[in-house]
Amino acid sequence: MRIAIAAENNNGLDSPVSPHFGHAAYFVLVDTEGNKVNSVRSIANPFCGSQGCGPVGRFVAEQGAQVMLVGGMGRRAMQALQAMGIEAVTGAAGSVREALQQYLNGALQGAMPCTEEGSHGGCHD
Repeated sequence: MRIAIAAENNNGLDSPVSPHFGHAAYFVLVDTEGNKVNSVRSIANPFCGSQGCGPVGRFVAEQGAQVMLVGGMGRRAMQALQAMGIEAVTGAAGSVREALQQYLNGALQGAMPCTEEGSHGGCHD
């Protein structure tokens, strides 16, 4: 399974998780088999700082992600990911490594869209 984690910088598993999907500077792509990590690579978000999360969702889908871990995201971004067959999981925090481990252990699951402007670094509906 390929898991994408929204990240603040290019430090791979040691990157801080981005608090908002559309503002993530990087995505860390992790290929797993069960709870075993097979590969890790970071890619820059070419849409970082642009308006709207639509192109970001398509970019993540083009990377083959099946799961997207992030601090938060708006309802439209969440729906767009789900329409592309990507499981959106919000509430991730700390390092990418910590968020990944929480997800693999079943402690991080589900998604709740941001409802207030400015929360999670600029969430919007």
